Amino acid sequence: MAQRTHLGDADCSIAQALDVVGDWWTLLIVRDAARGLHRFDELQRELGVSRKVLAERLRLLVEAGVLTREPYQERPVRHEYRLTPRGRALLPVLVALQDWGDTWVLGDGEMTATTGEASREAERVHALRGTRLPELLLPDRFGERRDPVADTPFTVLYCFPGAYARAGSYPPGWAGIPGAKGCTLESCTYRDQLAAFTAAGATVHGVSTQRPDEQREFAEQERLRFPLLSDADLALTAALRLPTFRAAGVSRIKRLTLVLDRDRTVREVIYPIGDIEASVATALAAVGTAAAPRAASTPQPAAPRASAPQSSTP
Repeated sequence: MAQRTHLGDADCSIAQALDVVGDWWTLLIVRDAARGLHRFDELQRELGVSRKVLAERLRLLVEAGVLTREPYQERPVRHEYRLTPRGRALLPVLVALQDWGDTWVLGDGEMTATTGEASREAERVHALRGTRLPELLLPDRFGERRDPVADTPFTVLYCFPGAYARAGSYPPGWAGIPGAKGCTLESCTYRDQLAAFTAAGATVHGVSTQRPDEQREFAEQERLRFPLLSDADLALTAALRLPTFRAAGVSRIKRLTLVLDRDRTVREVIYPIGDIEASVATALAAVGTAAAPRAASTPQPAAPRASAPQSSTP
């Protein structure tokens, strides 16, 4: 059984929170539950932890109300472990830890909305190819919750730091953050190329961590004809471990684009993005490339057989 040292400072919220999630395996379990791993064997295989240690950590998280234990099989009885609202409230903590690690452990401490082509962060993001996005819902700019993956052959999910209808709404120093500028250009380029994406069988969704009302004001001003989705609760960010930076006290997704198929699998990743207009063209080309094998494997209808010529003899 895991040794638990209860911290005696009853008035310190940090100490009390660490009493629940202070063990490093505990936060990694929360991380993987957010990524869609819910079964014991899945978690054990991903973490490489002993079954005894994992069983104990899961028990403690269920007792703390961070996870709920739900049966998914009767004979023999087996359970899944899913995040509760209390558990999902830990996602900003995980994202903040990842941001700190990207900035100060893997990076040079600079606030940035992008990265280098050969960085370890870029390597992690490109490793998303083949990853399946777990089922989740995000509010659109009207507050209606919807799936970020559309029911079309492909979805282009472009993630951007933030776009506002009024210049005064941008955080102080926004223009000086590498990679932050260009969100309006990106959204308007997708708007202008929307017919081409639709013809290729792709739906376009924009995602930022802004509030829905901020997205609505921007979308109406720029006459966007596709959904903007709010990941203010960081559900999508945590599920895919998307890179972030903090500005004006808000975790913001760095600029990147994902192409997913109808089965929720990431088919292409565009990151980092230096040339915004070129990245939109790259996304459109990626849809065409992904669609080509599907078209080749689709059986074509047989050509109609020619009928025998009719005799002119009465």
